[in-house]
Amino acid sequence: QVQLVESGGGLVQAGDSLRLSCAVSGLTFNSISMTWFRQAPGKEREYVSTISWNDNRDYASSVKGRFTISRDNNKNTVWLQMNSLKPEDTAVYYCAADLVGAGGRADEYDYWGQGTQVTVSS
Repeated sequence: QVQLVESGGGLVQAGDSLRLSCAVSGLTFNSISMTWFRQAPGKEREYVSTISWNDNRDYASSVKGRFTISRDNNKNTVWLQMNSLKPEDTAVYYCAADLVGAGGRADEYDYWGQGTQVTVSS
């Protein structure tokens, strides 16, 4: 059974930091890419960042320089370190397992976490 479990969301002020975690089970973690998406109220799900099995990283332009994605293949976990948070970062953040090279195409992902809420106040 595949499970992706996010944690680490919360309510913070602009300029603060948060670290999201996504623990994965039921997949061969060290051979897959992992991606973070987010969805704000009334908006479509938006690509945030991805990390390949061998640590290649990519970021959306809106978060580049502020967010850092990382992974530990021994712990089957991927993290998203979010610094200098802005009110426009407010969203539910989801991790997803990329088994097909989907990159930022959310509709091609089969495995998702339940999401964790990040709220940034001004």
